[in-house]
Amino acid sequence: MSCSLTTGGLGLTQTRADALVEAGLQLVSVSIDGLEASHDALRGTPGGWRRCFEALAHCREAGARIAANTQINRLSWRELLPLCELLADAGAEVWQMFLTMPHGNAADHPELLLQPFELLELFPALDRVIARCAARRMRFWPGNNLGYFGPLEGKLRRLQQEDGHYKGCSAGRTGLGIEADGTIKSCPSVGGAVNAGGNWRDHGLRALWERAPEIRYVEDRGVDSLWGYCRDCYYAETCMGGCTAMSEPLLGRPGNNPYCHHRALEMDRMGLRERVEQVAGADDEAFAHGLFQIVREPKVAGALPVTIEGPRTGREVAFFGAGTPLERAGETEP
Repeated sequence: MSCSLTTGGLGLTQTRADALVEAGLQLVSVSIDGLEASHDALRGTPGGWRRCFEALAHCREAGARIAANTQINRLSWRELLPLCELLADAGAEVWQMFLTMPHGNAADHPELLLQPFELLELFPALDRVIARCAARRMRFWPGNNLGYFGPLEGKLRRLQQEDGHYKGCSAGRTGLGIEADGTIKSCPSVGGAVNAGGNWRDHGLRALWERAPEIRYVEDRGVDSLWGYCRDCYYAETCMGGCTAMSEPLLGRPGNNPYCHHRALEMDRMGLRERVEQVAGADDEAFAHGLFQIVREPKVAGALPVTIEGPRTGREVAFFGAGTPLERAGETEP
């Protein structure tokens, strides 16, 4: 087994880095979310960005391989190219990126989230970032909520998959999460009772992995668990609605994910765009999320009709004018 650590880097001194490497740590990934002002604003840690780069230097000096991970949002996404140069100069071997997810603190800051239609600008920018990473010999590693069957998919996942495309959520299939009290969950990025498969102290890991429905959910579900746009997508059986940790915090349940490059391109081809609106805030629990709805509208501002997919509609509700319903396609409670 190899041992790696993902950290905010604030307390990673040289003494601690030396001790970690001596204990067997092999790779350290430090979370760096954009350039200095953006990172410190997102993290609420004045001076934190500089301490992150100091942590990378300490770990490299101690003999560990170093990497970085970055969340992509309204503050950070236009800063990726200059950040690429800084990380390569620091000696990072791998750079992982993922979209900011609407849970935790981000659930109550929807202004940070990219809108689904903005993926049309993001992915050409990522194409340039990938090329620069290759030139600087730094591996680009996409997170599970980034991509999905657009023209850039082969470049995004060429180092992850032999055939270069996304194969569906890996929660409870090739990985799991263990919380501090021993609770086993399907994915490190989700929380709450609906995702907790039990405690390893009570049942043992094998029993939970093989039988707990919360762990088995992604492996056992079929396309009938999909809804909204994703249910009828050409890639439905392979993609299965993308990253569960993106769709569940957004809409209250997995199976419909507007943060998809293919979907954004198809919407654009039809003269439409999608955006998300918050309809409920989050509570104070760990991994808590609010609720959002998807608003589908023509690209031309003010044009109609508008379509909404959200936590109270199993499929779609289309509206015209001041909200007169034209169609209700299978409206159900989730």
